[in-house]
Amino acid sequence: MATDKDSAPEKLKLKTEVGLLGGVSLIAGVMIGSGIFMSPQYVLLYIGSPGASLLIWAASGVLAMLASLCYAELGTVIRKSGGEYIYILHTSGNLMAFIFAFTTNFVVRPTSMTAVALIFAQNVIAPFYDDCPPPNGAVKGLAALGLVVLTIVNCLNVRSSMAVTVFFTAIKVLAMVVIVIEGIVLLIQGNVSNSLIHSFEETKLSVKPIGIALYHCLWSYDGWNTLNYVTEEIKNPEVNLPRALMIAIPMVTILYLLVNVSYLVVMTPTEMISSSAVAVTWGNKVLGGWGWIMSVAAALSAFGSLNGSFFSGGRVCYVAAREGHMPDILAMAHMRRLTPSPALIFTTVISLIVLIPGDFQSIVNFFSFTAWFFYGVTFSGLLYLKIKKPELPRAITVPIIIPILVLLAAVFLVLAPIIDDPQIEYLYVTLFILSGMLLYIPFIHFKLFPGILDKLTVFLQLVLEVAPTDKNL
Repeated sequence: MATDKDSAPEKLKLKTEVGLLGGVSLIAGVMIGSGIFMSPQYVLLYIGSPGASLLIWAASGVLAMLASLCYAELGTVIRKSGGEYIYILHTSGNLMAFIFAFTTNFVVRPTSMTAVALIFAQNVIAPFYDDCPPPNGAVKGLAALGLVVLTIVNCLNVRSSMAVTVFFTAIKVLAMVVIVIEGIVLLIQGNVSNSLIHSFEETKLSVKPIGIALYHCLWSYDGWNTLNYVTEEIKNPEVNLPRALMIAIPMVTILYLLVNVSYLVVMTPTEMISSSAVAVTWGNKVLGGWGWIMSVAAALSAFGSLNGSFFSGGRVCYVAAREGHMPDILAMAHMRRLTPSPALIFTTVISLIVLIPGDFQSIVNFFSFTAWFFYGVTFSGLLYLKIKKPELPRAITVPIIIPILVLLAAVFLVLAPIIDDPQIEYLYVTLFILSGMLLYIPFIHFKLFPGILDKLTVFLQLVLEVAPTDKNL
């Protein structure tokens, strides 16, 4: 029988195609996406002042750096792909790992990818609609096309996906450098706005504004953990994983701070808050008739980030299936191309469904709340390994104070908005996460798989030309 893993004479393995350059490009490529071109106005809106918004951006960069150091240690202790899923599986057990896989594969990852796809589409179409917002149907149609195109690219082979990642990362870094240089030139010329002189006036210091501002800022930093999803595909991971993190995240943090300063040099806080896309507004004010270039840069940036999310996000689904927490077909790879095409196709289908009612701002709040809950569980797992299993070999070891600090930050990000301003949506999210237990007990714990699933697996194996991969590394 095609699904009997013992009958296969030789299991497939995904290729190790990601070197140091690819790793840096993958992290930076996912991080520098739609956020820096969209989120600054939301951060400023919620926190109230330019000075405080810059502090939020700096604090988020530090938090991302500390969190990535924790993941660097986890990635060299547990040398498997899957990111949070595989770490939670090894530290918190099957149930919590399944809940993470269920929530991530059906909601968190698709909603994140949908939000980036929507921003890609909005920036492509925006230049054709100067005086009015683009039609919602056109935006969603182009977003769907982008999702499908990237599915094909990532299903072809790992090398083509990495080439796309490196190319788009170079473009988006170049666009940010242009913004930074122009801002520095204007500062040297003495163009300092009142918003920078009186930078901390009207700062909002209550818990909810800080929490929501951090949500939107950390959305721009999302991707710091990308490389941990593809650990098995990294060349020499014990060296290249921490090195890539140490290069990519400080570079992105510095660029983000300088880009925000450039925005504030050119625009007043009111102009930033009222802008639908702050980078495009900056381009129109500074570049004049060439302002459309920033819209193109934002679109290409989002497209490149979406490609990186495809590359890493599909691996969570793939690894969860390989561990028995998703249908077997999703743990298979194409027999010639050696890509996890069933998992990638599944992720795309769910993303297209989420795209139908998609809304950017609600997606960001939902994503951040859920993501930082599971980050907190992962940091707890690292503390468990450091205290209970210090003998495990580690290529990198971080001081125990670092996971404690990021765990406290995760607890704040999850609880602060709820305590300060309880909303029914957070209850719905919590109930959805817990609903994973209702599926785990019958289908995973008691293995009550219907026979039709085996027949469907055989059919899809033949259609997609896929076979089981090797779980033992």
